[in-house]
Parts: sequence; C-alpha cells; structure tokens
Amino acid sequence: MAPTTATEVLRYAAFTPDPAGGNPAGVVLDATGLDGRRMLELAAETGYSETAFLTERDEARRRFTVRYFSPLAEVAFCGHATVATAVALAERIGPGELLFDTPAGEIRVDTVAGRDGTVRATLTSVPTRSRPARTDELDAALAALRWDAADLDPALPPHVSFAGNDHLILAAASRTRLADLAYDFDALATVMRTHGWTTVHLVWRENDGSYHARDPFPVGGVVEDPATGAAAAAFGGYLRTLGLGTTPSTITLRQGEDMGRPSDLTIEVDPHETPVRVTGRAVPIPASAS
Repeated sequence: MAPTTATEVLRYAAFTPDPAGGNPAGVVLDATGLDGRRMLELAAETGYSETAFLTERDEARRRFTVRYFSPLAEVAFCGHATVATAVALAERIGPGELLFDTPAGEIRVDTVAGRDGTVRATLTSVPTRSRPARTDELDAALAALRWDAADLDPALPPHVSFAGNDHLILAAASRTRLADLAYDFDALATVMRTHGWTTVHLVWRENDGSYHARDPFPVGGVVEDPATGAAAAAFGGYLRTLGLGTTPSTITLRQGEDMGRPSDLTIEVDPHETPVRVTGRAVPIPASAS
C-alpha cells in the first residue's frame, strides 16, 4: 500500500462555478495500491460527504475504475464526486467523453470546457426505476423528519427511486416546509439503514421545470448534502415514472441554498429512456479554503 504522504487528495466544489458554493468532494486520481480500509480513512480525514478514488486508469481509452467513500462507509455511486472527478480529469487530459466503471455500473461522463475556463460535466446514470413508498417506510421517515403527512404535496406522491442507489423522495407542500429542516439525525439514519436508502431527497416544486431540493445524509455522517447528483438522477427517474413529461424535458434543481452553499443541477429526462442525464460544473477549492 502506498504511504500516506504519497496520496494526494484534490478538493473540488461540484455543481457550482464558485468554490464557496456547491458540494465539496475529495478526488484521488491515483488510488492504485490503496485498500478499502485506507480509502475509508482518507475519506474520513478529508471530511467531505464523499471522496472518489480512481483505482484503475486507462488514459488512452479514457476509462477509469472509481470507488466512492463517505466518512462512514463505501457507497455504490455518488453524483457530485463523479462530476468533480470528471472535471479534475478533463483539466489534466483534456475535455471529452470519459467512462467510469463504478460499483453501480458503467457511467459515461461528457466534459466540455467553457469560455470562462470552467468545465461542465454531464453524467448519464444507470437505468433508473421508481416505486411508491410503502406506508411503513413513509411513516417511519416522517416521524424521524418531524414532518406530518399534511406537509407533503399530494400531487407528487412519496416514492423510493433508484439511479445506482436508492433514495426516498418526498415532496414538500411549501417552500417554508422545505426550509425548516430540523430532523432527528440518529432516528433518520436508522430508518435509512433499515431500508437501504442513501439519501432522503426532499423537493419543492416551484413550477414544472424548476424544483428546490434538500438531501439529509445521516448514513454518511453528514447532516445534509448541498448537491446530490445521484439523487437528482433518481428524481429524474421518479418524474419519468409519474409520467410528468411526455417529451424529453430539462429540469433544474436548486439545492444547498438553505445551508449557504447554493448549487445548480440540470437533469434531462426522456420518457423513452430509463437513464437520466445530470449536468453541472465543478471548480477546485483553494488550499486556503479547504
């Protein structure tokens, strides 16, 4: 195993052009020789909700094997760390298509450099699926969130949606309800572990093309994620399952606003395709701000 001092952890803010916004992610471009235990230790030391590790690389084919770790556990897929990793690679080997082999499956990421120098990445998720949440799942989640059934938007029913991992999706009836997030951390973590959810994706519909979101992530040791690409992809699958778009649609998600790290995610949903495309920018976080 490589010595600790030889492992460089890059730090990027994903789904934002501002290092002070978005969701911070760690990126280790050379994790060859690191075992899972050491990757978990590095993720905990970095302290972000997720750190991505490239364990195998083929730059000629632009194909890489990626593993993701929160401070507490490995996860099958992480959207914001994928975007951060893709941008870090594009800055070093040039923009274009990248292929990531992840525990959740193959993820294609298209990267494009903008005129301002920032790189935009678009990931294509694994096939999505969505089902109505069971009564026992919903009741336990609402109790841990300290929400009531009346706090939910009846036009957007609770679902458990998948895009590499499972997310409970709950739609708030008002922006005020979404802004007031004071949940029971341990209780929600227990509910999520019981049902195998990676995040709880809380949304409020501003209009048909624009939503606000918040993502509690206690199972990863984090109160809230400021931007969650995996949940955004799952949410796209949720909208497709509900039939809320009969033609290809582009949806914007505003996340992180209530915690001072505003993030912008764009999802593309095609009613005829189960994968969902999620787009966002990422920028390095200066060492002085790490």
